[in-house]
Amino acid sequence: MIPLILLAEEEDQREEKMNQQRYRRCLRLNRSVIELPRNSFIQNFRVSHDIFAEILREIEGDLTPGTSIGITAEQKLAAALRFFATGHFQQGVGKDFHIPMAQSTFSTMLTKVLNSMERKLCSKYIMLDMSEADAEAANQYFNEKSGISGVVMCADGTHIRIKRPNTNEHFYYNRKGVFSINALMICDHQQRIRFVNAKYGGAKHDAHVWNRSPARSFFAAKHRNGNTAFKLLGDSAYPREDWLLIPVRDANPSSADAQYNERHTAGRIIIERTFGVLKSRFRCLAGTRELQYAPSKCVKIINVCCALHNMCIEHGINS
Repeated sequence: MIPLILLAEEEDQREEKMNQQRYRRCLRLNRSVIELPRNSFIQNFRVSHDIFAEILREIEGDLTPGTSIGITAEQKLAAALRFFATGHFQQGVGKDFHIPMAQSTFSTMLTKVLNSMERKLCSKYIMLDMSEADAEAANQYFNEKSGISGVVMCADGTHIRIKRPNTNEHFYYNRKGVFSINALMICDHQQRIRFVNAKYGGAKHDAHVWNRSPARSFFAAKHRNGNTAFKLLGDSAYPREDWLLIPVRDANPSSADAQYNERHTAGRIIIERTFGVLKSRFRCLAGTRELQYAPSKCVKIINVCCALHNMCIEHGINS
């Protein structure tokens, strides 16, 4: 016979679970994130009301109720954006609003939202092609900063920490002794991320990632077609090419090569600033945290955060 005390405890646990479900349902029915003032909204979600509404229009049709009955597309998007912003799956928004859903519900929901956002947003907001006006503006910017002509973008890799993978963990174990993805990114003069390749683990060297990147073929084709004003600045980890400018190794102090390296650094620093803004805006990518998902899902998170970063720049959101 089961002791009565155990039956009572089980009943209490069931009652508590039902109370939590009722509480989350009540919050969903009576609160909307859209009610937040502009500054609070941007602080919590890192995007404006306008960007939120644009994304929602793009992905709403993909977010069928499924098992998340009672959770609207708006709430699913808000929960995903809040995760990108903080790295936590559930956290208070404002003083009295919470995005209310259980951990298991959030995990399932995030997969659907990520798939839709990556498909609908990334190709639209991340692209290497530039208009003539943008290319001219980029040339002018980098020439003023570095005195190096013909530059339009900068390339570098940044490591995004992830949890220890279940398979092929040696691909992701980097030289600093943590598991990561080595994400190649290319930015322009306005800190827009023009290209991202996050499919390689942290054990891979920057040069390996670059040599197998479609971005390399893109710039090589531009050069073959005679576009000499479409060059990249990269650090010494990359191979030197006619259109990929890297520092001179072992330059003697006070030499012309050393002066060139200083000018090169002055131009290339914008990619470091871009990384800083991206990781500050979307704390799930920050070095103090690690993404708690399989590498394939982490790639989607990185891609989507880059698209959102570009949307913020387009809408004039600086923080």
